[in-house]
Amino acid sequence: MSQIIIEHNPSEEKLKQLGVANWSIWEKEVSKFPLDFGIKETAYVLEGEILVTPKGGEPVRIVPGDLVVFPVGLESSWEVVKPLRKHYKHG
Repeated sequence: MSQIIIEHNPSEEKLKQLGVANWSIWEKEVSKFPLDFGIKETAYVLEGEILVTPKGGEPVRIVPGDLVVFPVGLESSWEVVKPLRKHYKHG
């Protein structure tokens, strides 16, 4: 099964190398919905809190300061616990 990869509080240096400040921003209100990834997504959470539950897996808590990789083919359910604001890039 594909795994969600989380790096807590990556260094400013790493964020600069990845160019996170130039990535698009996505915002979502408190809600619950299914989300399947047809392509890899890398995200850096600026605000909020989400619980992402991979199909057949345990919930993963994602909070501000987390750099997250959602792999291709991930089927998941999302619960936005606190309004979400994140940088993201595909591929």
